[in-house]
Amino acid sequence: MKNFRNFSEVKSDLAERNFSVEDLVKYYLQNIESQRHLNAFIEVWPDESLDLARKVDSKIKAGTAGKLAGMVLGIKDILCYQDHKLSVGSKILEGFESQFTATSLQRLLDEDGIFIGRQNCDEFAMGSSSESSVFGPTRNAADTERVSGGSSGGSAVAVQADMCFASIGSDTGGSVRQPAAFCGVVGLKPTYSRISRYGLVAYGSSFDCIGPLCRGVEDAALLLEIMGGYDEMDNTSSSKPIEKYSEFSSEVKKWKIGYMSQAATSDALQPEIKTAFLSTIEKLRSEGHVVEPVELPLQEYLLPTYYILTTSEASSNLARYDGIRYGYRSPNAKTLEEVYKMSRSEGFGKEVKKRILLGTLSLSSDYYDAYFTKAQKVRRLIQESAQQIFSEHDFLIMPTTPATAFKIGDKLQDPLAMYLADIFTVWANLAGVPAINIPFGRDADGLPIGLQAHANFFEEKKLLDFANSWK
Repeated sequence: MKNFRNFSEVKSDLAERNFSVEDLVKYYLQNIESQRHLNAFIEVWPDESLDLARKVDSKIKAGTAGKLAGMVLGIKDILCYQDHKLSVGSKILEGFESQFTATSLQRLLDEDGIFIGRQNCDEFAMGSSSESSVFGPTRNAADTERVSGGSSGGSAVAVQADMCFASIGSDTGGSVRQPAAFCGVVGLKPTYSRISRYGLVAYGSSFDCIGPLCRGVEDAALLLEIMGGYDEMDNTSSSKPIEKYSEFSSEVKKWKIGYMSQAATSDALQPEIKTAFLSTIEKLRSEGHVVEPVELPLQEYLLPTYYILTTSEASSNLARYDGIRYGYRSPNAKTLEEVYKMSRSEGFGKEVKKRILLGTLSLSSDYYDAYFTKAQKVRRLIQESAQQIFSEHDFLIMPTTPATAFKIGDKLQDPLAMYLADIFTVWANLAGVPAINIPFGRDADGLPIGLQAHANFFEEKKLLDFANSWK
């Protein structure tokens, strides 16, 4: 079985009966088994996925198959899939099974997508390296001593190492795009509200987005087209109509593109990434596009604003995990108060507890105005500055990460260094705009480099057209 570049190749070979969907699932199951050392999957569903594959094969023969017939998908361990375990990389949800299926996943199932298993991630999606999972770190297939990125690290590695065709992850501050950059795959974060969050375990509710990780832009477009759209179960989902994202324009357009000036001049950027970024700027100019520097206002406040707001939302969202209703309950607790205290202190990991405490502090009466209220005001200024940028430019481009994948364990003792891995990705989440990571070669150690493009609210069609020509 070959390593497919895009889903069109899969469909073509299925139509020519070079193999069946069942054969395809068996191929991925073999790849998962042979690469267990990467720790990308925490649970695999062989019998169920093979059964689904046979049903899809029958539908293909009958001419009734959906748009995703033959696409084998992995699910980040943060999305609800009915009657399947869900742990969000945490001990606190030990033994829990979902009672319903996330809207985004149901829409994929309805088009005959096949789920092969759930994938490792940072605990409660809080991390940039997939090292905080209770199941252990996910290793980068390009160098197993390196991290996979986070929090959708398992999802990125699964695509990188050909364990599934595509993965469904989540992006709160770069958790799709950053691991995509570290692993050399495409990662798309849509406009906030473009895909329903129903069935996505909440970390930062006003930031969380579901997004695909795959090999090509065309497949990200197809998955967005299917998953997107209004959902009555999520009142934050947008009612704006879904466009034909997967139908790319053949018209050659000349765009006005802004690039992040601070990144182009920063000495902190890894030299190979800086070279890739500057050469891309020159290439776009040579193709006739107008490319000019744009200074991002309030850049020094991006990470503080992001972490104040997301930890505050996490403090509220994670209050429901109390050892009473579901999940882990401390066997050592003897009183009701001990059940609450001991279940949470034993069930949550170090990073999650730290963020809950930071968020609780920001929301406390003594600090609410000084931290949370002020951060909300800064977020509004960031959103307004984004609208100003996109009133003058079609796209904004910048590196996805300041450096390629770092070694496992390198940043665990330095939280600030870990948080700085998100310096180029949090802007899109604060502004609420769509962004996509595109692989752009490798560094001297053979590690993938990623660059990202952004567009205005709900301009995914334009962004995907650009990314497809830019890749």
